[in-house]
Amino acid sequence: MSATDGGVPTALSADLGLPITEDEHQDCPATDVLRRIGDKWSVLVVAILGRGPRRYNELHRSIKEISQRMLTRTLRGLERDGLVSRTVHPTVPATVEYALTDLGRSLLLPLSTITDWALENRKEIDEARSLHDRSQGGSRI
Repeated sequence: MSATDGGVPTALSADLGLPITEDEHQDCPATDVLRRIGDKWSVLVVAILGRGPRRYNELHRSIKEISQRMLTRTLRGLERDGLVSRTVHPTVPATVEYALTDLGRSLLLPLSTITDWALENRKEIDEARSLHDRSQGGSRI
């Protein structure tokens, strides 16, 4: 985790200026990035492309439940944010290949850290959810 000079995580040391308005929340760089990578498919696409460039159909076959429309939207969003590059090769028919940019590759370490944390804490999270659900009469969010 990134930390300031005092060893306090950046997320805790930032001057938030409470109360935080909706506009401030929407304009927050961290919120903006989390909105992109927190959608249903982006992390999976980044992880797959982290193993090397892929053609569109390779990506589509790699993610069983994603529709072509959603894969296209996800790739366009990642490309717009500078995380993925799209290269059209002059073949007949044209071949399109997607790859992580340097910026996209720099996201792999933080994603790996979150993945490691989730794996290490999965049992405790599952137990907390079960306890909460039982105390709420079985209702889930």
